[in-house]
Amino acid sequence: MTRVTVLTGGVGGAKLVLGLVHLLGAENVTAIVNTGDDMVHMGLNVSPDIDTLLYTLAGKSDDIKGWGRASETWTFMESVRSLGGPDWFQLGDGDLALHVLRTAALANGQTLSQVTGDFARHWEVAARMLPMTHATVATRLSTDAGELDFQTYFVARRCEPAIHSISYVGADTAKPAPGVIEAIGDPGIAAIVIAPSNPWLSIDPILAVPGIREALATAPAPVVAVSPVRNGQSFKGPTAKIMTELGIPVDSTSVASHYAGLIDGMIVDSEDPCPADGIQIARADIAMPDLSRKIALASDAMALAARIKALGVSSRNKAR
Repeated sequence: MTRVTVLTGGVGGAKLVLGLVHLLGAENVTAIVNTGDDMVHMGLNVSPDIDTLLYTLAGKSDDIKGWGRASETWTFMESVRSLGGPDWFQLGDGDLALHVLRTAALANGQTLSQVTGDFARHWEVAARMLPMTHATVATRLSTDAGELDFQTYFVARRCEPAIHSISYVGADTAKPAPGVIEAIGDPGIAAIVIAPSNPWLSIDPILAVPGIREALATAPAPVVAVSPVRNGQSFKGPTAKIMTELGIPVDSTSVASHYAGLIDGMIVDSEDPCPADGIQIARADIAMPDLSRKIALASDAMALAARIKALGVSSRNKAR
């Protein structure tokens, strides 16, 4: 039995988790999910990255749009719009059900972990999904249009404002959700994988929660990241744009440097230059246009972790 823990957020991360589920079996995959994108909208608790992963693993994601639920309907939003309500953040009818039930459950004293686990069980998703924290952590961006919360920047402003800096409000006093530290430090897992999610918007909020970065740096399993960029571009979302605006070269070397001290290896695209010395590198086609490529990339990540373990080397200065 080969088990893995994944740090993930967004569509790219969900794709790799799906590949790992098909490769290893859902019961052997634990995903620690970013909640820095979470928001309260029209009184409803919305958890976009958790829901993206849930839809993906349940076979309910809209692969054409690249977000949300397949076969979604929009009667609710049409009614909101007709009444002059806010329509910049789209809530489909099926999607709305999760937010209503989540909000009610949280108000009744359930935790986000419990709510997420309950949704997963009803949709027969066997992979373990852990929010990074139960506390409120909000990704906030300092831009040339002022201070913006994540969803305003990402959805309402379509990632157009230039970013000067990023902060994770509330992270300093947050605690990891139950099971998060244990999933990272589990001596029985074969690997910890950092998904090809945006390092600054999806992975850094997780690492900002006290205790998680430290657990990753001292984890007994090899830690492998998958680069989210190739040929100076990102596959989806504003990763390349953000790197450029922060003065960071858009390449895998920069991503490896960003994760320095936390990873032992990285999967980089076949056409990209090698990252800096100090970590083990594997080359692969990091695009995931279909299920076979998702599984193949998952296999590449696990193979790199196995190679690192066999070599007994670690860029985190630990003997295996």
